[in-house]
Amino acid sequence: MWTGNHAKFLDDKIQPILDKAGSSVNARLEFSRALVMLILEKLAADIPCLLYDDNLFCHLVDEVLLFERDLYTVHGYLSTFPSCMHILSEETCFQRWLTVERKFALQKMDSILSSEAAWVSQYKDITDVDEMKVPDCAETFTTLLQVITDRYKNLPMASRKLQFLELQKDLVDDFRIRLTQVMKEETRASLAFRYCAILNAVNYIATVLADWADNVFFLELQQAALEVCADSSALSKLQLGQLACMESSVFDDMINLLERLKHDMLTRQVDHVFREVKDAAKLYKKERWLSLPSQAEQAVMSLSSTACPLLLTLRDRLLQLEQQLCYSLFKISWQILAEKVDMFIYQEVILANHFNEGGAAQLQFDMTRNLFPLFSHYCKRPENYFKHIKEACIILNLNVGSALLLKDALHSASENGTILDPNQPSATAVLNELGVYKLAQQDVEILLNLRANWPNTGK
Repeated sequence: MWTGNHAKFLDDKIQPILDKAGSSVNARLEFSRALVMLILEKLAADIPCLLYDDNLFCHLVDEVLLFERDLYTVHGYLSTFPSCMHILSEETCFQRWLTVERKFALQKMDSILSSEAAWVSQYKDITDVDEMKVPDCAETFTTLLQVITDRYKNLPMASRKLQFLELQKDLVDDFRIRLTQVMKEETRASLAFRYCAILNAVNYIATVLADWADNVFFLELQQAALEVCADSSALSKLQLGQLACMESSVFDDMINLLERLKHDMLTRQVDHVFREVKDAAKLYKKERWLSLPSQAEQAVMSLSSTACPLLLTLRDRLLQLEQQLCYSLFKISWQILAEKVDMFIYQEVILANHFNEGGAAQLQFDMTRNLFPLFSHYCKRPENYFKHIKEACIILNLNVGSALLLKDALHSASENGTILDPNQPSATAVLNELGVYKLAQQDVEILLNLRANWPNTGK
């Protein structure tokens, strides 16, 4: 404030005198430097008296940081001049600062998680802004971390910055543990709002840390950490190499722990939905596939009544997850679920039954016209996530002539074994021609044996 109040006098009265005398001195900068020297003397005298009063000491640090910011941004103070940050970097003062910073951060975290709005996104009514569905507690926590970064980023010594970085990592780990504790209370309701909010929070914090890892400031800290570790031999040669090549970051340990928690929570959630789907599919597994009427005997194909509970459960749970999870998490969830449903129907419905012509046609109708379209809201070609079902339907619905030719081709390929016959197409080529790429030859032979509509050839 003093520099600002005297700026006009310094520029209009003092600077011309200095210029006339041929001096290269900048009046405003010299005035600022002299003020800083006075402040340093004052701080040296006051700090010992304030060290054990947390509120006064914290206020002092805030004022010093604000003063420093104004000096450099408003008045063009030079980094080579004396700075108040040097006195904050002295051992006794710095350790006290670190302790107070930790104390107030932990108090803030308590306040964040006990808030009534902790798990609600403040942008929930603004679709464009709320893509990540970030609960208020996660956003406030990352803001807290950013504020701490802004407070220590201008410290003159890299070793002091690294100590603050360790504080931030400790806070992230503490917050992760708190989220885990809350999550365990919600485990029985893994589709409930709070469980999904915790999952969104974990995902958001991991994403923010990954973004920060590419920030120039943290890359410089990574280099500083590398130099410290190289001197102390604290890391293995492999770890040092990864740090030096930027293959890892200063936040990798934290990100890995958050990613593991995210994976565990997603797995638990998808498993819960899948159990519901399996329960809803009990009647569908017992459908009389061997005695269903053929397409020719039906005016219009319709969905199997036993498939309705299965598809309704899937539809409702997918909608619920889509509404409560951010896009990236929901994408992972529905893809895992689709894979599980694909294997379940293939193993528990298809391989566990035999099919006449009508049964095979009904299965294909249920899958291609009803199951696959459920996922068409989330991708352009949902059938690509149900390759076992899709290809099994192809085999089961081949007309009799094509099925016989396929059976002979596979039999010939098996008998030829490793003998290469340029005139005889391989089993893989035959299957690929039919659109079968996922299923192996043995799988296709099993599916052919599940068909009941073979002609009586006497074989």
